[in-house]
Amino acid sequence: MGSKVVDLLYWKDTRTSGVVFTGLMVSLLCLLHFSIVSVAAHVALLLLCATISLRVYRKVLQAVHRGDGANPFQAYLDVDLTLTREQTEHLSQQIASHVVSTATQLRHFFLVEDLVDSLKLALLFYILTFVGAVFNGLTLLILGVIALFTVPLLYRQHQAQIDQYVGLVTNQLSHIKAKIRAKIPGTGALASAVATVSGSKAKAE
Repeated sequence: MGSKVVDLLYWKDTRTSGVVFTGLMVSLLCLLHFSIVSVAAHVALLLLCATISLRVYRKVLQAVHRGDGANPFQAYLDVDLTLTREQTEHLSQQIASHVVSTATQLRHFFLVEDLVDSLKLALLFYILTFVGAVFNGLTLLILGVIALFTVPLLYRQHQAQIDQYVGLVTNQLSHIKAKIRAKIPGTGALASAVATVSGSKAKAE
């Protein structure tokens, strides 16, 4: 499943990626002008019209003795969608793992387990207040879809240059983070102690 998504975002199959990208963009642009109920109803109606028309067409061919009248979607109807006990347990474990991981991260940030991390999250939400004043959620979703289908392709084409600039930015952020931690009471001393212990172990080895 993951490899299929990667192939989709990297435009390995241009036709499939184009169809998915166009479908997502048309749906999101429709939601900008119409309610989600209206859009969902129209999409479902178009889909039903297409499938019913094809089914009736096969029946007409059977009536004029030019076909067997078989359901054109029989191959999809024969697909077994039931899950085995092992698959159900595996899926439940994955969901539980994600829920626990998310809860742990939220606790880490909102209960200030690490002051610097909580401050960074607060800064992010502060920036988002300005972003939200300019864009609504649907506009950001459209921009996100465009980024998903363009950024990976651009990264693959210009990976060396992008990695170089990302490395520079990462180094600068690391220096800033270190300065902030050094100014927080107790944090700098703890980091120094850990570094000293690590250095002593390395020399001993």
